[in-house]
Amino acid sequence: MSSTDSRPKTIFCDIDGTLVKHVPPATAQDPTFEMELLEGTIEKLLEWDRLGYNIILTTGRKEGLRQQTERQLQKAGIFYDHLIMGLGGGARYLINDNKPSGTESAFGICIERNKGIKDINI
Repeated sequence: MSSTDSRPKTIFCDIDGTLVKHVPPATAQDPTFEMELLEGTIEKLLEWDRLGYNIILTTGRKEGLRQQTERQLQKAGIFYDHLIMGLGGGARYLINDNKPSGTESAFGICIERNKGIKDINI
C-alpha cells in the first residue's frame, strides 16, 4: 500500500434523496419537519467513521437554513465532519488532481433517489 492509499478518504455525500427521503423544499423548510432516514444510512456512516473517513455532507438547501438543517440532522442521528450548503440543484462535479504515481484521486457515484447508501462500497 502506498502512502497515499493509507490516508483517510473524504466522502462528499448529498443529504436529501441520498441519506434521507427526498421531500419538496417547502416541506424541508418547515421547522417541525423530521427527516426520514433511508435504510442503512446510519450503519454506513458508522462504517465510514470507523475507517477514519472524513464525511462532508452537501445540500442545495440555502445557507439561511443551516441551524434548522443541523437540528434535523442531529435529531435523525446523522453525524458528519463538515456541512456544505447552498449548492443548488444543478449537476455537481468534483475536480481533483491525480497523484504523481498516476493513482486516480477523485471519483463520482450517482445513485437512484431515495435508494440510500447502504450498498455503496468505497
